[in-house]
Amino acid sequence: MFGACYQNKRVLVTGHTGFKGSWLVTWLLELGAEVSGVSSGVPTTPSIFEELELEGKIEHHIADVRDVNKLREIVELFQPDFVFHLAAQAIVSVSYDNPLDTLSTNVIGTANVLEALRTLNKSCYSVFITSDKCYENVEWMWGYRETDHMGGKDIYSASKGAAELIFHAYQQSFFKESDSDIRLATGRAGNVIGGGDWAADRIVADCMRAWSSGQKVEIRSPSSTRPWQHVLEPLSGYLRLGQSLVTNDKLQGEQFNFGPRAEQNHTVKQLLIDLAKYWDFEDEKDAFAVTADIPFHEAGLLKLNCDKALFSLKWESNLTYVECIKFVSEWYYSYYEKEVDMFEYTVGQIREYEGRAIEKSLCWTSHD
Repeated sequence: MFGACYQNKRVLVTGHTGFKGSWLVTWLLELGAEVSGVSSGVPTTPSIFEELELEGKIEHHIADVRDVNKLREIVELFQPDFVFHLAAQAIVSVSYDNPLDTLSTNVIGTANVLEALRTLNKSCYSVFITSDKCYENVEWMWGYRETDHMGGKDIYSASKGAAELIFHAYQQSFFKESDSDIRLATGRAGNVIGGGDWAADRIVADCMRAWSSGQKVEIRSPSSTRPWQHVLEPLSGYLRLGQSLVTNDKLQGEQFNFGPRAEQNHTVKQLLIDLAKYWDFEDEKDAFAVTADIPFHEAGLLKLNCDKALFSLKWESNLTYVECIKFVSEWYYSYYEKEVDMFEYTVGQIREYEGRAIEKSLCWTSHD
């Protein structure tokens, strides 16, 4: 997988205790990497990081990315071959309650990781993760391209656009040359779902919390359309991007979108109907209720154009919408209804995902 480029390599993951970070750490371990993680704490209860018992499997650091001195110290001691920067305040509703915290974490935190890399005296390949919400969203029907405007009508979106601007400024100022020891690029994705997400105000997490307690879930925007994708989809893109940075110096400073195929655009209501099938509801009305209370701005349509990733990285999504729903639902059902080792179960889903990609001969499945 990924040309075996992560095998026996030192990989630093910021935000490793979060939902996407924990899945990435698990996959990296399966790829034979030595992983170090930096996070300000465990963000949710329950926590996929704790359920998979990842603390004992990696070098685990509790540190805030806004502490540049601590970050420099960790980077200097670990001497990473790869860095994946995922640490962020990622909840839109929280950004309304704590705008300065969101801005400082997402913008200054990104600058601090770049600053730590600036003083690293070795080759390192780094992927900075922002969000599809970094784009100025005018809700047009075609997907946003990497050259479209940054923007944001809310603090979270603005912080992600600002993080991209900071990345570009650092790259142009300090890592501009293609032969730089530090090669870096950014990845943008959104509407990511999967087992182990228990964050507040996330639709799948809200459903699983409610349904596991025999309650209805309240939804505020049933007609909003999203291109839903399983967490392993963008992660395969990030890992492919890291691999490609090693072999292609023309990718220095580039940005890439990672998203599902167009047929995975479904409304929030349809997503809930499909997820609920795995929870044996006799009537969908028992699964959810619509509320008109929308306390903050929420986009009705937001999708990405991923042609650049297909052309430059030969990356494309792997799962169908039906397969995505199956992966998500079965993970949570196993957690709540069965007594299974969730680390082994998660690894099993990663291997199943890899197997489907091998059947499709996706480029990143090669060992060459």
